[in-house]
Amino acid sequence: MKAVLVTDFGGPEVLKYMDVNTPSPGSNQVLIRVAATSVNFADIKSRHGNYHGTGQPPFIPGLDVAGVIEKIGSGVKHLKVGQRVIAFPKNGSYSEYVAADENLTFAIPDNVDFDTAAACPIVSFTAYKLLADVARLQAGETVLIHAAAGGVGTTAIQLAKLLGAGQVIGTVGSQNKAAAALEAGADHVLCYSQDDFSDKVNQLTDGEGADVILDSIAGSVSEKSLHCLAIYGRLVNFGNASGEAAQYHSNDLHSSCRSVLGFSLGTTRNRRPYLLQDAAVQVLNFIADERLRIKVGRRFPLEEAAQAQHWVESRQSVGKVLLDVAK
Repeated sequence: MKAVLVTDFGGPEVLKYMDVNTPSPGSNQVLIRVAATSVNFADIKSRHGNYHGTGQPPFIPGLDVAGVIEKIGSGVKHLKVGQRVIAFPKNGSYSEYVAADENLTFAIPDNVDFDTAAACPIVSFTAYKLLADVARLQAGETVLIHAAAGGVGTTAIQLAKLLGAGQVIGTVGSQNKAAAALEAGADHVLCYSQDDFSDKVNQLTDGEGADVILDSIAGSVSEKSLHCLAIYGRLVNFGNASGEAAQYHSNDLHSSCRSVLGFSLGTTRNRRPYLLQDAAVQVLNFIADERLRIKVGRRFPLEEAAQAQHWVESRQSVGKVLLDVAK
């Protein structure tokens, strides 16, 4: 089969399109013929050797796929050959075929196309877990979402509203990305590279601050977020796109009953995959009835994975970037 491999740690040029062996599914796995896969920032971090769990090159990058089951293992109970599915394969997704565990493979509703399905797994599962389970969003609360124009950001804006948020504020790195966050349903969009977003958030909330803050940037953005985190508020960190660590002081937390929490979808897939079952049901229902829409920004053929990653890495992308695998 054809696949894209990371042949060494480095820039996009280390991604090579080549022939490799088709995987064989284990007893509790399915073999999926891939229709499309998405490009995630974690793929770029793994190419640089900076993503947790990244092995040594050569390896196939990528986290999620949409496709059709071609073969099932002897222990598979709830899936069948010919089903349209999304999945989180263990050994990369930039390839024509992948093997995935049954408990990380989910049937696609009949009225959902492959593009939408391929764009949804990482962003929708992540956003749902962040809001519903980690932050425990309550009806009427204010949510602040950093990097609001990206795949997780635009999905989290919609899900926050679906889960009952009273107000959703987004931040973006450049003003030209504000339209995407507003289109997704944000009530206000701020530019964190130009404005003191914490002051603006406090103004928009009459001095109360945001009850929930979703942060994939870390560094100074995380630290400034504490300046606009409400009493009893929850700041959830799920990435460090800035490449910088944030520092918090315990006296910023205990007397105000505020929390700083962490989440990794990768760790959850590897250590507690059963925690994704409810997320799958909820988000696929939202997508099937079109209450949740996943924006696809650009698409590339599989052999142009290097160009696709360069586009995402350049911070120009809005919405999800897809790799078309099926010819």
